[in-house]
Amino acid sequence: MLKTLKHPDRDQTCRRRLVTSKNFSSRSMRGFQGLLIAAVLITAIDPSCAQTLSSASAAGATSRSDDENDLTPEQLLGKRLFEDTNLSEPRGQACSSCHDPRHAFQGNNGSPIPAVALGSHEGLLGSRKTPTLMYKAYSPSFGFYMDEDDGKPKLEAKGGQFWDGRAATLPEQASGPLLNPLEMNNPSIDAVVSKVKAGPYADLVTTIYGEGIFADPKIAMAKLSQALAFYQSSSRFTPFSSRFDDYLRGTATLSAEEMAGYKLFMNKKKGNCVACHDGKPESKDPTDWLFTDFTYDALGVPRNPAIPANKDPHSFDLGLCAQPGLEAKLPKTIKLRELCGAFKVPTLRNVAVTGPYFHNGVFASLRDAVAFYATRDTDPGHWYPRGANGKVDKINDLPTQYRKNINVEEVPYDRHPGQKPRLNDREIDELVAFLKTLTDKGMN
Repeated sequence: MLKTLKHPDRDQTCRRRLVTSKNFSSRSMRGFQGLLIAAVLITAIDPSCAQTLSSASAAGATSRSDDENDLTPEQLLGKRLFEDTNLSEPRGQACSSCHDPRHAFQGNNGSPIPAVALGSHEGLLGSRKTPTLMYKAYSPSFGFYMDEDDGKPKLEAKGGQFWDGRAATLPEQASGPLLNPLEMNNPSIDAVVSKVKAGPYADLVTTIYGEGIFADPKIAMAKLSQALAFYQSSSRFTPFSSRFDDYLRGTATLSAEEMAGYKLFMNKKKGNCVACHDGKPESKDPTDWLFTDFTYDALGVPRNPAIPANKDPHSFDLGLCAQPGLEAKLPKTIKLRELCGAFKVPTLRNVAVTGPYFHNGVFASLRDAVAFYATRDTDPGHWYPRGANGKVDKINDLPTQYRKNINVEEVPYDRHPGQKPRLNDREIDELVAFLKTLTDKGMN
């Protein structure tokens, strides 16, 4: 039997033990129940911890709403951070302002331009569409991976977060908007940590990480970012509750139109969507249907003139090749210029409620986004403007020297003007009908 602690820093030691034991107990009992079990175990071993842990447990209990009982302490902390409108400068904007839970954890914070979000400073707008945070936890860390492409081995960029993969991991992504001047606009890590330390859930931070967590702002920020990532890895962001998931489980059916769209989605000579929006036809497990392979593709979507940065005709969003520090990470077989114009392939889960579409939000409707895939090359005049010479300015959102990077080999892009597109109007409608089955319950 272990002896009662005599350590002068008893409270901090007890809290450390609470976190360690909670990690053990949470394997079988999640959320606050796991916290209580951990406290009971420690108190039985060391009665001197009883007062400290009683206070910690009480604080944890009173800080939860009914819908938070399934969250672990770290996830609960992540949720508090995610919803905290005091963490912007000036105060008033939270992570949830641009990642609205009702709209598949994306949005634009009431921006006058649907394609880009409004920052904490009035009038400041982003330059890219806010992506959904749902299912982001499944993305691998950014790197170059050897995959098979049509049976041939190919080294390609994959994973990471944001449209250009500049955050290698989910915790890195979580901290990015807090310091971005066009988003939450905090001047430093110290400023963020100071706000949390002075905030209403500081006791939750110290209960989880110990009383000394705020002593080093960099360590504290790393832990807070980790908590945000824990929350974004919870079932709220990965519910797998769509009608398609129920279809996989055998508890729902698809209509004739939806099933036709599903077949087109999988057909490598028609829609071929599955080439990038991955799924395993032999599997009934929803986690095998993430509808993205996490790679990067250059599609050449039209320029969005509504984005303020695009008022400068010489300003271009180059995507992956502009990722800070990327050149130093490149394998010898890949040139930096070859990656210009490529953006991360998004999940299609909840795609019906996450418009506008593509990295620049150029298309308001899902049908237009699907139709663009099918007719970009057969009818470019429908999608791109004409230049001063009267010719269609195709791939107008990328400098001329990088336009050769555009994907023109895979179906359905392997067409030319005047040729019959891979998908006709009816088939486009069928694909859209199928994509609507990927909406999780409660999203709108």
